[in-house]
Amino acid sequence: MTTVDDRPVLALSGVRKSFVTPAGSVAVLDGVDLAVARGEVLAIAGRSGSGKTTLLTIIAGWEQPDVGSVAFQRGATATERRWRELAIVPQSLGLLDELTVAENVALPLRLAPAVSGDDPSDLMARLGIAHLAGRYPSEVSLGEQQRAALARAAVVKPPLLVADEPISHQNEEWARSTMVVLGLLAAEGTACVMATHNDIAFEAADRVLELNSGRLRPRAG
Repeated sequence: MTTVDDRPVLALSGVRKSFVTPAGSVAVLDGVDLAVARGEVLAIAGRSGSGKTTLLTIIAGWEQPDVGSVAFQRGATATERRWRELAIVPQSLGLLDELTVAENVALPLRLAPAVSGDDPSDLMARLGIAHLAGRYPSEVSLGEQQRAALARAAVVKPPLLVADEPISHQNEEWARSTMVVLGLLAAEGTACVMATHNDIAFEAADRVLELNSGRLRPRAG
């Protein structure tokens, strides 16, 4: 387990989000409160459709809550923070087809050259994709694409990394290796918040919360 401190990187207070459906308004998030510490690996569990992805997109600033607040260190909002401060691994992965795997991983360093980060080749080696450096995303497996997307997010060692099902396309060996990489990143100060249904992620996380009926609660078991 990762050693964490009590300095908050992320704080949500009273976050509510509803969507209009043919059956009427449905509350997906119903008063979510959450504080995430520096260096913490937090796993968010919940059945499909429980609102895990919606919660992550609100943290990322891609959606706005109907009610409530999302605060980061130094008081910046999600839309004011750049990738070097808030890195995201979406389920869609978002790799650029016209760039090689290595170019995708190194992209944040190119966009923010003043930012120090991991050596992309070392990070790619730890994630088992170094030999794919010159290939394009369409030329590698979905699991390898997922690890490349994680490497791209982790390369600048952001204060906060948000990942939606980051090991969903991995076999057991690579799922465990990926969680080790996240643990090493957390040990250097990055807070990692992931939505997942994977027991390997639950075992590796510092804390597991479950989203149920729009509320976050400690996961039983």
